[in-house]
Amino acid sequence: MKLFKMCTIIFTAFIITAGIAVAGQTLDAIKARGFVNVGVSGNLFGFGMPDEKGVWQGLDVDTGRAIAAAVFGDANKVKFIPLTDVQRFTALQSGEIDVLCRNATRTLHRETSLGLNFVHVNYYDGQAFMVPKKLGVTSAFELDGATVCILPGTTTEMTTADFFKSNKMSYKTVVIENASELYKAFFAGRCDCTTTDSSQLAAARAMAPNPNDYMVLPQVITKEPLAPAVRHGDERWRDICDFAVLSLIQAEELGITSKNVDEMKKSENPSIQRFLGISGDLGKDLDLDKNWAYSIVKQVGNYGEVFERNIGINTPLGLQRGLNAIWTEGGLMYAPPFH
Repeated sequence: MKLFKMCTIIFTAFIITAGIAVAGQTLDAIKARGFVNVGVSGNLFGFGMPDEKGVWQGLDVDTGRAIAAAVFGDANKVKFIPLTDVQRFTALQSGEIDVLCRNATRTLHRETSLGLNFVHVNYYDGQAFMVPKKLGVTSAFELDGATVCILPGTTTEMTTADFFKSNKMSYKTVVIENASELYKAFFAGRCDCTTTDSSQLAAARAMAPNPNDYMVLPQVITKEPLAPAVRHGDERWRDICDFAVLSLIQAEELGITSKNVDEMKKSENPSIQRFLGISGDLGKDLDLDKNWAYSIVKQVGNYGEVFERNIGINTPLGLQRGLNAIWTEGGLMYAPPFH
């Protein structure tokens, strides 16, 4: 019995030591390389695509920059790698990218069978339908017999089938792998409607030849918590990506912006002092510099700034904060205590 207990203790110690050895390998590789490889959409206006000058823009892009700012103190030490819906998870699993910031929905299957770890949600969304106004449809429940343009390799395929089946409606699909080609087909009249997350429909509509010719129907038929994802097996890297997102939210709650962050370093508020690295050293717990959160806010902004800059009401997407408001304003964006 004593021998069995001793073996158990040794085996447990081995497992713990092995876990410590594995933890942090992603961060070490990134530091050696000198930049973070971030998987993004590449063609989703407001979330991830280059502008006319080739500069990457979008909410997901800024999330990637926040992670780079946390690691290096420099939001520009990042390489954006455009990926399709079909490619995105394979690229993460294979190590081609360090983190996926590409409007991906957290699901049970993806977090278990695909070997992914999702971090905090950076956009709460839901699936909807977009139609040309000339179709004369004002509700998703009027789409019986419709032809639907849809992307493969997404949760949208299954949820669309569920929606039509549960409402005893029929439909036909036009499956197109590339989002750009899909929307070209939709705007060319190859299908009656298209369906995906509401934010993606708003982005596609904003880039339509005549945006006012199309409308997103009011029914939201799913929950789509969109979040960055990393590989299983490196909890330290997951923690860094998780708290990079959470720091954007925490900064907004504390009233810290890219414009006032230097002045805020003089604050006597203990929460602000800890967050900005004036007192204590939260960075040590993440294997980061003590100024990691300051670097994020200074170079990227807080969550509200990121939202309004890329997809807010004064952008072509014109999206309201809604569920993506911070919790003190009735939304779901909520960070745990930073201490």
